[in-house]
Amino acid sequence: MPAHATGPFDVKVTPQDDKSDDPLLGRMTLDKQYHGDLDATGKGQMLTAGSAVKGSGAYVAIEKVTGTLQGRTGSFVLQHTGITTQNTPQLTITVVPDSGTGQLAGIAGKMTIIIAAGGKHSYDLEYSLPPSQ
Repeated sequence: MPAHATGPFDVKVTPQDDKSDDPLLGRMTLDKQYHGDLDATGKGQMLTAGSAVKGSGAYVAIEKVTGTLQGRTGSFVLQHTGITTQNTPQLTITVVPDSGTGQLAGIAGKMTIIIAAGGKHSYDLEYSLPPSQ
């Protein structure tokens, strides 16, 4: 049975000057602070692609999360894939296999991000870990 960790998080997305000739392509850094069941920082890189159709585009990102998950300390990596079709989003965030370190070694799972009115972000991490040694 998978476990769940939930809580809010703060995110800062910073565009990078990659001197691209195409205004529909972008690169950004991610700086996150997770609160609640996951007390951690997230650092990552994101690539974006817009389209000529307003409300459509995509992004991919890799994010390293370091901190404490329900009392267990370590890090793991998340892989993001987001696609929006005419303002209808599809987002998949998966824990990269074998990326867990410390007490989070062996972690597996997926994350759901919720964006409420006013732009407040929260997460639901569904995960499994091997039994404590």
